[in-house]
Amino acid sequence: MHPDHLTGRVGQVTNQDTDGHRPEPLHTDSKLGRVVVSEEALVTRVEELGRQITADYLDRPPLLVGVLKGAFVFMSDLARAIRLPVEFDFMAVASYGSATKTSGVVRIVKDLDLDLSDRHVLVVEDIVDSGLTLSYLRRNLLARGPASLEVCALLVKEGLQRTKLDLRYVGFNIPPDFVVGYGLDIGERYRNLRRVCVYVGEDQPRPAS
Repeated sequence: MHPDHLTGRVGQVTNQDTDGHRPEPLHTDSKLGRVVVSEEALVTRVEELGRQITADYLDRPPLLVGVLKGAFVFMSDLARAIRLPVEFDFMAVASYGSATKTSGVVRIVKDLDLDLSDRHVLVVEDIVDSGLTLSYLRRNLLARGPASLEVCALLVKEGLQRTKLDLRYVGFNIPPDFVVGYGLDIGERYRNLRRVCVYVGEDQPRPAS
């Protein structure tokens, strides 16, 4: 049974602004394909994950570690769905190299500011495909002595994993398409798209994370 403060209703998302007019849709261009995860599904699933994390960490509020830049939208919504006094830190990891070719090298661009010793750490990832970047991150963070280390990934691409995944929380399993929206980008575009869509442009990077 969940705590009483978790029994509230999830707010309904609407497509109208405060004046009652329907706003123009974001990013309606020919490079966006089918919707993989709708705005409504994202809202519902993030609330579900927040309730589950709240129940699991009730007596040990976690430190949320967001992997920039892609996870910032997901982490913001997830943090507000967790009914605990969580703390935040961020890492930036480079693995693609350029917009069209992967370097094959994982490197930390921005490291954490906080000490992880004896902390309950929850890594918040936007998307996992090959799993190589996440595997590197887990080894790196475990070496810093946290009391526990778990991963919450919004999206996991099916059939691309080249290493065993150990994910405590998963939002959605999706087909192995290149997707954008809800924090995910191509050349810094489409991060503010409220849904996750297939990107059908010709300048898709090859997945490596």
